[in-house]
Amino acid sequence: MNVYDGQRIASMLRGRGYTQTDDYTDADIIILNTCAVRAKATDKVFSALGRIRTEKKPDAIMGIVGCVARESGADAFKRVPELNFVLGPQSYHKLPEILDNPDIKLLNIDLGGLEKFDEMPQMDASPAVAYIPIQEGCNHCCTYCIVPYTRGREISRPFDDVVRDTVHAANTGAIEICFLGQNVNGYKYTDDSGKIYRLSDLIDAAAKLDAIKRIRFTSSYPTEMTDDLIDMFRTEPKLLPFLNMPIQSGSPDVLTRMNRPYSLDLYIDIVDKLRVARPDVQISSDFIVGFPGETDSDFEQTLAIAKRIKYINSFSFKYSPRPHTAAALMPNQIPEKTKSERLYKLDELLNEIQREFNESCVGKIMPCLYEGPDKTGRHAVYRTPYMQQCIVATLDPNSPQMANIEITAANKASLRGKII
Repeated sequence: MNVYDGQRIASMLRGRGYTQTDDYTDADIIILNTCAVRAKATDKVFSALGRIRTEKKPDAIMGIVGCVARESGADAFKRVPELNFVLGPQSYHKLPEILDNPDIKLLNIDLGGLEKFDEMPQMDASPAVAYIPIQEGCNHCCTYCIVPYTRGREISRPFDDVVRDTVHAANTGAIEICFLGQNVNGYKYTDDSGKIYRLSDLIDAAAKLDAIKRIRFTSSYPTEMTDDLIDMFRTEPKLLPFLNMPIQSGSPDVLTRMNRPYSLDLYIDIVDKLRVARPDVQISSDFIVGFPGETDSDFEQTLAIAKRIKYINSFSFKYSPRPHTAAALMPNQIPEKTKSERLYKLDELLNEIQREFNESCVGKIMPCLYEGPDKTGRHAVYRTPYMQQCIVATLDPNSPQMANIEITAANKASLRGKII
């Protein structure tokens, strides 16, 4: 979501005559687009601001947008007096106000609705992977999650608006569409005639566009994996055989305290249905270790579900207390040392599962999307249908955007391959 927001902000600034620079010491306007999902992310924002304010040009405009802006509010100005603006994740379309009046201090952290999608101009060009938000906010209110506070309650965008953005992306360079939402598969829009549109309808509309070769969506909530969506994995070949469906914990007791009201049996049943619909489908997940009250037995159940599902790529984190959340006030907070030990053990298992899957891909031919040169500039980076990074030894600056690649080697982190 932040990548999309950043792209829209950059496009709006280009429309006002700005050009982008990676050197913030020479910039006329500096914007930190922020995430508050973990305390570490928030800390990084203010650490960066402390460095930037001493090195930027004296007259440079500086501000923060996104979830840290919403979380910190007016306090951000107290912590960093040099800030010119603090705009929440649904308010960055207010940036022209500060550009037109650079001497004011602009604070806007209202949750609002979908105004930013209407007021921001369309992007002048789309990258190969176009991120298309289809809803904002979340109604699930997990006890550890700050999203309902920073992004608000769940709102689905009008179906026609999403299709318009998808068509525009396809017409301006997109090859892959990634539908976005804090609860993306909870998308539900009812038009004036009473017709209900779901995520499956958006996938179907995107698949009809010739320029679009790949479709995916993130992030999914287990109870929103409806049968019509599962069936799309069977019927729509452009939908990638890859799904991020966070489980967070393998312990029913921990899931209850997290306010994630699904059973392990339901989760496993969904995975089984997906694998029947698309036998080559693979699953990734998110995990939180050290949630308040998590016992050794609870943690062992998390290891057990990871072994059973065999997640090919996962994001695992130590529990991080966030303001405005119920879990931050729960008793039996887990010591940092215990959280670190459990995270290390879980990561070892997840890394081994990922390595095994990567090695199983050697010898296979996969249609892959060109991402760009690697850090050395000597190789091309592609993404497989499972979102693995595949390095191809080529110096060709005109590498094809889509290519069939034979996988020749693998390790935990990436693949190696050759274009055939």
